[in-house]
Amino acid sequence: MAGKSEGPAIGIDLGTTHSCVAVWHHDRVQIIPNDQGNRVTPSLVAFNETERLIGDAAKNVMAINPTNTVFDAKRLIGRRFSDPLVQRDVKQWPFEVVCGANDKPMIVVDYKGQKKRCVAEEISSMVLTKMKEIAEDFLGFKVKNAVITVPAYFNDSQKQATRIAGIISGLNVLRIVVEPTAAAIAYGLDKMFSSSDKKNVLIFDLGGGTFDVSILTIEKNTFNVRSTAGDTHLGGEDFDNRMVNHFVEEFNRKHKMDISGNPRALGKLRIACETAKRNLSFMLHTTIGIDSLYKGIDFECKIARAKFEELNMDLFEECIGHVQKCLMDAGMDKERIDDVVLVGGSTRIPKVKQLLQDFFDGKELCKSVNPDEAVAYGAAVQAANLAAQGCDEIRDLVLWDVTPLSLGEAIVGDEMSVVVPKNTKIPTKKERNYITCRDNQTTVPIEVHEGERPRASDNILLGKFYLSGIPPAPKGVSKISVCYDIDVNGILTVTAEDRTTGNTNSIVVSNVTSILSDDEIERMLKEAETFKLEDDELRKKFEAKNSLENYVYRIRDIVLNKNNAGEFPYSEAKKMEDKIKSTIQWLDENRVTEIDVFEDKRKELESMWGPIITKF
Repeated sequence: MAGKSEGPAIGIDLGTTHSCVAVWHHDRVQIIPNDQGNRVTPSLVAFNETERLIGDAAKNVMAINPTNTVFDAKRLIGRRFSDPLVQRDVKQWPFEVVCGANDKPMIVVDYKGQKKRCVAEEISSMVLTKMKEIAEDFLGFKVKNAVITVPAYFNDSQKQATRIAGIISGLNVLRIVVEPTAAAIAYGLDKMFSSSDKKNVLIFDLGGGTFDVSILTIEKNTFNVRSTAGDTHLGGEDFDNRMVNHFVEEFNRKHKMDISGNPRALGKLRIACETAKRNLSFMLHTTIGIDSLYKGIDFECKIARAKFEELNMDLFEECIGHVQKCLMDAGMDKERIDDVVLVGGSTRIPKVKQLLQDFFDGKELCKSVNPDEAVAYGAAVQAANLAAQGCDEIRDLVLWDVTPLSLGEAIVGDEMSVVVPKNTKIPTKKERNYITCRDNQTTVPIEVHEGERPRASDNILLGKFYLSGIPPAPKGVSKISVCYDIDVNGILTVTAEDRTTGNTNSIVVSNVTSILSDDEIERMLKEAETFKLEDDELRKKFEAKNSLENYVYRIRDIVLNKNNAGEFPYSEAKKMEDKIKSTIQWLDENRVTEIDVFEDKRKELESMWGPIITKF
């Protein structure tokens, strides 16, 4: 359910590998740079003995602290630990993931000398908190409202879990918008003001961890999603993994050593592979070089673009397969597509662009939007719309999204009875009537599934509940009405009613293990506030330490200059130099101490040195 807007709203692209935040500001969308000046921020969180690091700071320590640097949380959110895709990823990650209560994956890290268990929602909330702070630093005031994007193929559980991550971060989530639709807004924004022509646009969104392809019909201010396809487990991370495995084999071949079980070596190799992948987007070959990769052995190895393409060709072709499927679902020939828009950093890979262009018979691909920023851009436009900001054209935007997969329930014989067909426009409400299948049946199980397979058990079980209190009667007499209600965020509520008695029961559908209880959410909110207080305290300590350090070095420069000019008596200069050296040594040994200790130390030095500096 959308939240109530109060004040300005931001748009956040919560990505697998990188995140981006934007806002409607001064009559245009502004992509907001972080404190490093970068317009995208790594979706990483690192823990150590003293602090928690998020974004670029976390990425900087990834190679030396791999087991406590968490990435790819988006690939865990809303999933079971026993999910085969989770099990596949766990083998690739240097950090530990264990099975928690109700088959929920738990990330285990060392923080301040203790083992800390986190769910994916917590890690994602930390990244969202960082994006919120980036926006607040830019705007100069607190931000509460946000639109957050998710892949089009996220199921209800994953969407709901993303909303909860937003709540934990202190955000009022106005809307969950799917990424291709947000990118389409970025593409169409400058066109819808000047033209009423109808355009069929295919959004090809290949990011760090997910892949979506959607076809939209854009007409003036209306964005109508016709079909969607994709994979929530296909992206740049998979391409990196193929390269990592290749170089692990190369290292083993050269040195007869297997590094696959060494997190630090794999962490270094992963960073090098990501860089190599980026280089191969504009170079025919590149070299990775890593000092002391394993047991003091340096590793250097070349890789050609052709080899990288060979390692990943099946994944690239899988992307094109999803394009074909999307066209079929939309009932369109490829000739009817007016523009193919590239979104996501992985669309920079030359082979991906070539395969896509070949599929569309040489059609020029649209590169008018920034692939890293388009989703956040569109989210900011939608946020401005919901918060009643921006110009009239923004406020008149109409978005018609669709369900990525069919929704229905299991009936007798494990048959999948579809209630909401795939690519149904949302929001929507659909009902279907059923009858009891046994004599004197007083309870009916309602199992909600998502997928296209004819057998319910072959599809994804989203949730299960029971309708009880049905009066005993011969089979087929009692009638049960089941209603599927999908809101604008794509969140599904299923309600069952016994037509005879009026008894009802319902569920907000989710993967049974993914949704946190109110108590758990409250606990995480308190922990998030504790983290914020700790971060603020640590920041103040660093500021006090830096203030003292800057003062000491400034005095040292003054003493050196005056001493060289012969303005200081030698004995006075010697005493000050000794004190400066001892203070610098003290600072090195007391990196993080109490704020008042740093402040008292500075006051002590100012009272000691102030009169001397003034005198000479």
